[in-house]
Amino acid sequence: MTISEYAAYHTASKESLASNAQVHIKKREAREFKAGGAWIYDNEIDHISGDFQNGDIVSVLDFDGFFLGYGFLNTNSTIRVRMLSRKKENVISPAFLKARVKAAWDYRKAVIDTSSCRVIFGEADFLPGLTVDKYEDVLVVESLALGIEKLKTLLLASLVQVLQEDGIRIRGIYERSDAKVREKEGLARTSGFLSEEFDTNVAITENGVRYIVDVRDGQKTGFFLDQKENRKSIWPICRGKDVLDCFTHTGSFALNAARGGAEHVTAVDISQSAIDMARANAVRNGLEGRMDFLTADVFDLLTELEKKGGKPYDFIILDPPAFTKSRKTVKSAERGYKDINLRALRLLPRGGYLATCSCSHFMRDDLFRRMLREAAKDAGVHLRQIEGRQQSPDHPILWNVPETDYLKFYLFQVV
Repeated sequence: MTISEYAAYHTASKESLASNAQVHIKKREAREFKAGGAWIYDNEIDHISGDFQNGDIVSVLDFDGFFLGYGFLNTNSTIRVRMLSRKKENVISPAFLKARVKAAWDYRKAVIDTSSCRVIFGEADFLPGLTVDKYEDVLVVESLALGIEKLKTLLLASLVQVLQEDGIRIRGIYERSDAKVREKEGLARTSGFLSEEFDTNVAITENGVRYIVDVRDGQKTGFFLDQKENRKSIWPICRGKDVLDCFTHTGSFALNAARGGAEHVTAVDISQSAIDMARANAVRNGLEGRMDFLTADVFDLLTELEKKGGKPYDFIILDPPAFTKSRKTVKSAERGYKDINLRALRLLPRGGYLATCSCSHFMRDDLFRRMLREAAKDAGVHLRQIEGRQQSPDHPILWNVPETDYLKFYLFQVV
């Protein structure tokens, strides 16, 4: 579709999109869902009545027939139902979905700079399985659930219209639905243009720092918007410091450190293409004179620096990719987190600073804090906490949906 076709798409209908099928919950089951959770699992369902196709919107009833809400049904998935609404009067129609998209946008306008931000964050915006990031005048969409896939065009049309009503013209939409988890929904992995083609290297500005975001080949949707405010939080500490930014990706923390007045910044990543992008971003911001870039495995680099002795850095930033994406691998992930944090703490002088993160939902905050205490103990230092932060508010945390609470960010002085 063209952007003008999205803008003209009919989203005003109040006719129901739901099927006549009903999902009946087993007695004394689905406690997490009834406490506010977003999902119903296969082993919590007694039976399904009525005609349906996978991905349809269905009514959910308790064992005694009490109405519990509307959601997407998919018998291919262990997550059988993903909830859309708990109110019977909320007829799931194009008009209802547009109102939900508008509510998501209105929330962002109230809490964050919206030039580039996450506009829709799945379950936290009651649109399960859908992520939409806005990079200036480009939208990047990730669809991970069959039900949301069926409504993707309608929802994107609604978003284009809502933005247009605010005077924001979108010039292109790109899809990055290439995550392996789609296969659990019976969906193929896919990526490509959902609008007319455009230059997929998109210029954005965040915290006064300019970047080129590669929405086609970059990680996730091209950039990690969830760290926006955490990146800005390091500015006061960076002034006059020698900084090591590990897992730099396209240089976002490193560039903020240099912009904050660091004496020198070394940015490290194992990916040569990421380093090339980070170096280009440094030139774009006129910061290349105070930065250098290294393609290396962070674990190996920290080991090598520790063997050399000395305290070459005043401030170390650890922003690794998720070390675990399931409960089964939490223990090994904890060991990996401890390894890099322990080595960083041994490299830092007393009075130095550490910023450390985990973006894995399964690495819970209590586990992450315990790991940090153990690393500090083994390094023979104390951690003086400056700040403990989470993801930026355009990635809202819905308290009854623990999957939305995933990013941990701590800023310490080492004493």
